[in-house]
Amino acid sequence: MRCSLPVFMLWLPKEITVNEYEISLIWDDDARVWVARNDDIPLVLENGSLDLLMEQVRLATPEILELNGKEHEDVYLDFTTKRRAKVIA
Repeated sequence: MRCSLPVFMLWLPKEITVNEYEISLIWDDDARVWVARNDDIPLVLENGSLDLLMEQVRLATPEILELNGKEHEDVYLDFTTKRRAKVIA
């Protein structure tokens, strides 16, 4: 027995552009600051507060992208943090 199901056509835009950048947030123990870095934007910023640094990056990214001739609308940032601590026994 065959069952006929209707075929639906989905409309999708020809090109979907998502501008995503991964921002590395690394603690610099010597300078006692968080350092944000991304080579694709390009971006290097630092701040003693992780939250303030993330806000700095969010505000600076569109302007840096525009200055470098890159798409600066609909941009998403993925933040990854890394902090190394010595264990005291």
